[in-house]
Amino acid sequence: MKTDLFNKFLTFLNQLQQQKINYQISHHQDEAIMITVSIVGERWEIEFLENGDIEVEKFISNGEIRGEEALKELFERETADDSLIEKVSVLT
Repeated sequence: MKTDLFNKFLTFLNQLQQQKINYQISHHQDEAIMITVSIVGERWEIEFLENGDIEVEKFISNGEIRGEEALKELFERETADDSLIEKVSVLT
């Protein structure tokens, strides 16, 4: 089974290269390897899992382009998420 997954993984990478599609390989979970593919207006996260599954998640842009002011939102949202995590940690 693992050989089959490895073959699928290599076939997928070879196809990306043949099609000249840019990608990045990353490792965020012990049991998975992620391939991130960025094409115009979309980002795809494809995970090859140790159990033989392949999971695909697509992020699609609405086409809105914002300026530098949007960076403030990034940090405000991250700070808000951290505050929530701190509150949950205190409760446990």
